[in-house]
Amino acid sequence: MTETTASVTVSVGLQPLSIEDVVAVARHGADVVLTPESETEISRSREIIEALASDTAPHYGVSTGFGALATRHIPVALRAQLQRSLVRSHAAGSGPEVEQEVVRALMLLRLSTLATGRTGIRLETARAYAAVLSAGITPIVHEYGSLGCSGDLAPLAHCALAVMGEGPVRLADGTSTDAASALRDHGIEPVVLAEKEGLALINGTDGMLGMLALAITDLRMLLKVADITAAMSVEGLMGTDAVFAADLHELRPQQGQALSAANIRTVMSGSPIRASHDNEGCTRVQDAYSLRCAPQVAGGARDTVEHAARVAGCELASAVDNPVVTKDGRVESNGNFHGAPVAYVLDFLAIVAADVASMSERRTDRFLDKARSHGLNAFLADDPGVDSGHMIAQYTQAAIVSEMKRLAVPASVDSIPSSAMQEDHVSMGWSGARKLRRSVDGLTRVLAVELLTAARGIEMRSPLEPAAATGAVITELRREVDGVGTDRFLAPEIEAAVELVASGRALAAVETVTGPLR
Repeated sequence: MTETTASVTVSVGLQPLSIEDVVAVARHGADVVLTPESETEISRSREIIEALASDTAPHYGVSTGFGALATRHIPVALRAQLQRSLVRSHAAGSGPEVEQEVVRALMLLRLSTLATGRTGIRLETARAYAAVLSAGITPIVHEYGSLGCSGDLAPLAHCALAVMGEGPVRLADGTSTDAASALRDHGIEPVVLAEKEGLALINGTDGMLGMLALAITDLRMLLKVADITAAMSVEGLMGTDAVFAADLHELRPQQGQALSAANIRTVMSGSPIRASHDNEGCTRVQDAYSLRCAPQVAGGARDTVEHAARVAGCELASAVDNPVVTKDGRVESNGNFHGAPVAYVLDFLAIVAADVASMSERRTDRFLDKARSHGLNAFLADDPGVDSGHMIAQYTQAAIVSEMKRLAVPASVDSIPSSAMQEDHVSMGWSGARKLRRSVDGLTRVLAVELLTAARGIEMRSPLEPAAATGAVITELRREVDGVGTDRFLAPEIEAAVELVASGRALAAVETVTGPLR
């Protein structure tokens, strides 16, 4: 979790949350409240579950065990223990701690399903989730434990455990403590789970969906930055913007491609560098693919992100639980907890992120090769041979891109049966989401190195001036990173460029000149 947006409150109820709602709560600390309509529906469905609790017939999650143990009937006296035991035993994560924004997204999305009234949860339990989120209390969740089927079981169980007053948590300032102390200090009563509640708290695709929403948000911004860095590279490598003309892209009406081409045209608009070789003396027939085809690749990635957003929108409108309480009062088993739809697009996004990064690295490499950079010093070095310039910055890019290609191998094609073969096909969507987060970070870093290198290449064209928009982002970069000169400690400069991209400042600098990019 980063900055706090204390004045913002997200209402959770019968209407689906938006991706922006998820980001507001997960990343910016917005408060959470249940709507009155959702509270009414929660109470109504709880009456149905309580009526079933005294039924002599077995009802899954109410009066039976779970998974492969569903054949055992549980007597009334043991049902509170049944729910506690379910949560405690399923809180079995291992490995590194998951980021606070991911856990907050996960809890919010579980609450969103609870708020539909389709789970049979008690109202006080749903209110406890809202209170924990608003208090900035974040359960500690671990990297491994979810197979993306029967929900993100272990991650969700760690959250349920904290609401019960057990296990470790982090406070809004990042400090760790125990859940019991955190709840007490914020005036939140620990929940004592009743029939079906343990199951309702852990049986959803919320972790993978939360990470998808965050990734879509980040990729939408990064793909605009990819258009900016492509424009800077085309400009700095004495390329042509003629290939980005709107009528050429209308010949292939791919929406994302057209948007990307329009952005590149806008960013390069009025470039004196471009004008300097826009004459009959220029012998170049056409640019390399990494320059000429930038809109086709980044545009295809845009279309993929929007496809993923449509899938996320369907999932945000879903009530994922098993069994589920229907509107007409039936309690029915189902398979909506299977994460396949989300898992597929998580994998798809990792593929396109890797390809956009791969093209970005190729543009960087062209700047550094004296045979292809059209008059720039080898490796953009101040004194080649004495200085190495950005030689090793490209190595860093190449290492990241290679890692991203490995991360692009789909997780969703794998399945390992669990629960004594009751759960004999799983989605691995959580794993897909985890690797996508690393891919998004990798793309951020690769684009940052291209921006850093393109800025240096453009400045080495002096006294020719860049376009106003590319000049604006270079000016923003130069607030923290010096311009052309002898070799310096390069790692801090790369990290400054990474922060410039990740924070949105690079995009904002360009948009002060161009207006909002598309």
